[in-house]
Amino acid sequence: MPEWLSVIFLGIVEGITEFLPISSTGHLLLVEQVVPRRSELFNVVIQAAAVLAVLPLFPQRLRQLVHCIREPAARDYFYKLAAAFFLTGMGGWMLKKMHISLPETAMPVAIALMVGGILFLVVEWRLKGSFVHNDVTWSMAVMVGLGQLVAMAFPGASRSGATILLCMIMGLSRPAATEFSFIVSIPTMLAASGYEILHELRHPAPGMQQENWGMVLLGCVVSAAVSWMAVRWLLRYVQTHTFVIFGWYRIILGGVIIGFALLKGLS
Repeated sequence: MPEWLSVIFLGIVEGITEFLPISSTGHLLLVEQVVPRRSELFNVVIQAAAVLAVLPLFPQRLRQLVHCIREPAARDYFYKLAAAFFLTGMGGWMLKKMHISLPETAMPVAIALMVGGILFLVVEWRLKGSFVHNDVTWSMAVMVGLGQLVAMAFPGASRSGATILLCMIMGLSRPAATEFSFIVSIPTMLAASGYEILHELRHPAPGMQQENWGMVLLGCVVSAAVSWMAVRWLLRYVQTHTFVIFGWYRIILGGVIIGFALLKGLS
């Protein structure tokens, strides 16, 4: 496969899976079966591009946070975002220092995918017909921060999947849960990407000097464009649909990953 085509493929996968509750790690495991893995610097740079691309999709919320921050409702939302981000940042730093994380290998990722998928189905079934609201509470902000830590420790859990599930369990509507989860994840992932980029530049891996920056730019453009389209679609989708389809998708994907792992072990 030509390098430019594999880069486009990776950009598409990154753009689709970064925010949708289907696990970018799980898809990366499958992609590596057909496309050679790129450098860690490449991965984090196109991730940052995917994150930045979704900012224009929240114009009203961003306008509220920038221009109406003196209003009580805007300040309250900002403080809850900051609390969730702080919990994630401090907790993530502790997890990294303590080396608490399952390996990004087939079986743990597949199990996390399937467990998350089952939880989506159960939560949607339990909440069917229940009263939900659109106001993010302090307990929800705390749970979103903790949910992002769960995703860090259990590759395959999906950052957006874990946080959206927790918010829905606590009574938040799907659109409000999706929006808050995404907005919290933007500074979280940008901070993580910035840290990784700085680390890679300060401690370059062997061969990083040969990094093809043209291909990195191509990956960023594709990742950003696809991420924008995927999130735009999801924000509309959750207005009138449940997450059941994502639950079944995660279960099937987990089974596919296990199948690939077993076939690889037999070969």
